[in-house]
Amino acid sequence: MTNHEYIEAMQMRRSRRTFLNKAPAPEVLDVLKQYVDWINETAGLNFVLFETGKGLSSMLGGSFALVAVCGPDTQKAREDCGYFGEQMVLEAVYSGLGTCWLSSTFKEEKIFQLCKLPKKVRLYAAIAFGYARKELSAKEKMIRRVTHKTSKPYQKMFTVCDEKLPDEYVFAMQQVENAPSSVNRQPVLFQFENGVLHAGVPEPYSDQSIDFGIAKFHFETGMREKGINGRWTSAGNFETGQPAGMPEPSDSAAKEGVNDV
Repeated sequence: MTNHEYIEAMQMRRSRRTFLNKAPAPEVLDVLKQYVDWINETAGLNFVLFETGKGLSSMLGGSFALVAVCGPDTQKAREDCGYFGEQMVLEAVYSGLGTCWLSSTFKEEKIFQLCKLPKKVRLYAAIAFGYARKELSAKEKMIRRVTHKTSKPYQKMFTVCDEKLPDEYVFAMQQVENAPSSVNRQPVLFQFENGVLHAGVPEPYSDQSIDFGIAKFHFETGMREKGINGRWTSAGNFETGQPAGMPEPSDSAAKEGVNDV
C-alpha cells in the first residue's frame, strides 16, 4: 500500500462486529498469516492467527478470523502491538475486509491457552477480520449507541501548545482523531513546546499504550503524507528528518490476494 492508501483506509475504517456467514477465503488467511509472521519477525512480538474465531468472542457474529495480539510484558511491546496491529487493520480495510479491535470482549483465558505462549508473553487484545455486511446489524447499531463517542478534536488532546501548530502537524493530528481506541476513550495526550511534539498516556503500563501505538501510526502516516519523514523516540518525542519507523512487508504479491476477494 502507498502512504495515501493508508490515509484513505483511516477514513474508511469502522469497527464491524457482525460478519457474513462466509469464512475468509484461503488466500485471505494466507495473507493474514504472512502479516502475522512479518510483524512477529519485525517487531519481536507474538501475534497468533486463528483461522476461525468461532467461540472466541461473545460480541461478534458470523464467520471471521481472529488475530491474538500478544507480546512481551513491556510498555514498548504494548505500543508496538498497537502500531503494527493497526497497520494490519488498515491493510485489511483497504482491501475490503471488515475489522474490529477487541480489548475485552474476547475469551481471554481460552485464547491464551490456545496460543501456548512463552513465559513473560502477554495477550493484550484481539483483532477480528471477516466479510462485513454492507449495513450495520441491529446488534451493531445497539452497541454503537451504547459505546460510541464523538471523536475528541485534536485541540483537546493537547495539554501544552506554546505556538500555532504547523499545517503538517494539524493534518497529522486529524488522522489521530480517526484512530481507534479502547471504548473510544482516546487517552493519548500531546504537548508541543519549542517546536517539539511529545506524546504519552497517563497509564503507560496498561492497554492505554496500545492506544498510543495506534495513534503514533496515524500521526506518523499523516506527517509522511505531507512530505515529512520522522520517527518516535522511546521518550515519546516525534523527531522529524529521521527514517520512518514503519517498514513495509516485502511480499507485495501476497498482499494482492486480499484484493481478489
